[in-house]
Amino acid sequence: MEEAILEVKNLKTYFYNDGKELRASDDLSYQVHKGECVAIIGESGSGKTVEALSILRLIPYPPGLIVDGQILFHGQDLLQMSDQEMRQIRGSKISMIFQEASTALDPVMTIGNQIAEALRIHKGMKKKEALEKAVELLRRVDIPNPEQRVKQYPHEFSGGMQQRAMIAMAMSCDPEILIADEPTTLDVTVQAQVLEQLNKLRKESNTALIIITHNLGVVARYADTVKIMYGGKIVESGTPFDIFENPQHPYTIGLVRAVPRLDLPRSHGLHTLPGE
Repeated sequence: MEEAILEVKNLKTYFYNDGKELRASDDLSYQVHKGECVAIIGESGSGKTVEALSILRLIPYPPGLIVDGQILFHGQDLLQMSDQEMRQIRGSKISMIFQEASTALDPVMTIGNQIAEALRIHKGMKKKEALEKAVELLRRVDIPNPEQRVKQYPHEFSGGMQQRAMIAMAMSCDPEILIADEPTTLDVTVQAQVLEQLNKLRKESNTALIIITHNLGVVARYADTVKIMYGGKIVESGTPFDIFENPQHPYTIGLVRAVPRLDLPRSHGLHTLPGE
């Protein structure tokens, strides 16, 4: 295993509303190593996305606030950096593919200009050079006719192509860590294509990949390490084999049982988890 490039230590991100405190991420600790694929699993509301946004310091204040902990990137605490220093990290050293590509992309900018913007800011490229690089990046993620596609707007792309354009944008500056928030919300065919792209790019660039998902099938195929989140906490950690073959925590057992199975009759129904 390569050295740890990211260490999250006792991270606490809370939200405050009408005098109430919601502990979205509550005392989280884990490591990410170079070239590793870490899957963070849990149902909606378990705190997965909040944890990822905390790494990039994108928690909206108010109502959210990182109240304690450390996020060490190569030993430097991101929580102690200035806003200017964080702008140099975001998109350059640590990139994120947001959950809904259609809302994350700017509707009034061409795809090419959106990719080129990151290259001009972080790499100092001229406009023409950055657009040429954008064409290359779209080709790298298997978007057909990239020379034409860079001139188009997000609404002219299908959902799957928007997702791949987001991957191209996120990978444009060769980040050391790529965070993919629910990259499997599309239909199953596009899901497979997007995940294969991410895995291919990870291996080519030795980029660490953090996949946030509730899809256990993704975990089985791609992850090196799995973190199970429940109620803002990591309740179990292990390899995909550990999680599927020998789950220990009742919540993990419930998640595994909730996966639909083809070998059971429809009358068997789906296993559900009680409570909220």
